Amino acid sequence: MTAKKLLILPGDGIGPEVMAQVLRIIDWLAKKRQLSFDVSEGLVGGCSYDKHGVPLTEETMELAQQADAVLLGAVGGPKWDTLPFALKPERGLLRLRKDLKLFANLRPAFVFDALADASSLKTDLVRGLDIMIVRELTGGVYFGEPRGIETLPNGERRGVNTQVYTTSEIVRIAEVAFELARKRGKKVHSVEKANVMESGLLWREEVQKLRDARYPDIALEHMYADNCAMQLVRTPKQFDVIVTDNLFGDLLSDCAAMLTGSLGMLPSASLGAADANGARKALYEPVHGSAPDIAGRDIANPLATLLSFAMMLRYSFDKEEDATLLETAVKAVLDGGMRTGDIMQPGMAKVSTTVMGESILRELDKLI
Repeated sequence: MTAKKLLILPGDGIGPEVMAQVLRIIDWLAKKRQLSFDVSEGLVGGCSYDKHGVPLTEETMELAQQADAVLLGAVGGPKWDTLPFALKPERGLLRLRKDLKLFANLRPAFVFDALADASSLKTDLVRGLDIMIVRELTGGVYFGEPRGIETLPNGERRGVNTQVYTTSEIVRIAEVAFELARKRGKKVHSVEKANVMESGLLWREEVQKLRDARYPDIALEHMYADNCAMQLVRTPKQFDVIVTDNLFGDLLSDCAAMLTGSLGMLPSASLGAADANGARKALYEPVHGSAPDIAGRDIANPLATLLSFAMMLRYSFDKEEDATLLETAVKAVLDGGMRTGDIMQPGMAKVSTTVMGESILRELDKLI
């Protein structure tokens, strides 16, 4: 069989350091699991600007279009803050999402038992937590028209952004949520503000219609976004899959992330529409940023990037066994007391980025 094409984009800051640990796992999979990838690498973000004058070159964008999946580290940093808006590192990431037509953002929020004490909530509220937030990524108020800032006849200025969704946009993101729920707890919370927004009412009606027609086996509950935020910090384990729009998904996914205690532990995926063969364009990346203050010091936490790679194995390559193997190795390392600085706890062993990667490899060897 032809090896799947994987594009690696380490990016800026700690991106290259954490991505190096993924490359070690890729090498291990080839040697120990006979699972090989056709791997290419490219530049994105500030490092691309430094070399090419743009945050993403046409050549790298073409590599992304040809790849079966893209794994990205992180972009940005103060070094590039004074660049014009169109040349900022983040524009490279946004172009990847736009040109690959990635409309579904998957943001899991899960708590390893060994890290339950790190949450700001009581341990019994978060131990065993496993939520998947499915955020619509290409529509809504962030992209709606009209938008802009205008000066009124009386001299006041007015800012305008438009919240807009169509049936097809709502249905395709809801399909992703229902399909995920079928493989999880068979429960979906659809979140909007149907009480005050017509776009929210349309969202509610279309999600319900889709569920009734095609997913009668999935329990569906509608919830207002403000109540969802409250419930996430009140009784978070009531949720399995949450599907919501771009704005509310942006807010709620960050809220849910902090239930886990550290952004350094959280992966994410952004998926496009399925083609005739069921394959999707996909971009995987850790939730954390480029952390330039610790870059180059071998102290960054690589686990979010490794877990993003596990999501890639599961959702892009249908390698459930290998994804679970990697996740189990991460759990074993944490249970054994290994910690990078961001998740350090009393009595645990503080380790470097490299040692954390080595520890994962040792656990993988034990598991097979």
